[in-house]
Amino acid sequence: MPQPKATLCLWFDHEAEAAARFYAATFPDTRIGKVHLAPTDYPSGRAGDVLMVDFTLCGLPCIGLNGGPAFPQTEAFSLQIATEDQAETDRLWAAITENGGQESACGWCRDRWGMNWQITPRALTEGMAAGGPEAQRVFTAMMEMTKIDIATIEAARRG
Repeated sequence: MPQPKATLCLWFDHEAEAAARFYAATFPDTRIGKVHLAPTDYPSGRAGDVLMVDFTLCGLPCIGLNGGPAFPQTEAFSLQIATEDQAETDRLWAAITENGGQESACGWCRDRWGMNWQITPRALTEGMAAGGPEAQRVFTAMMEMTKIDIATIEAARRG
């Protein structure tokens, strides 16, 4: 398979393979590719340690890099996952937060490796895209939530 033109590189302290395996078990259209071992010692590891993991996350080509603790994840970068219904929203939210992660606001959560996620129902995205008073109602409702509740968003859309 040819190397994609663009690949998302996700920096991990030292558990890129564990994170990639969790993502593959949790998200649709996600699979692990090649696991690359370090050919020699490096500042945060030794020869033979897992250095990088090629994986596809919801169809997006990624590399998990075990780069050490120098650059921890922040909310300045997040992965947004569109969900179709409340069951999918609940399943993904629980998988992330109940596996050592934590909840945040407005559909955001963080996994145990520090990666930030937005679990975003399509109803929320569509309500915001509607503009005008509908978007204002949806936005106001969302601002009160941690995990997004689709029934509340749909009620806000209707006014």
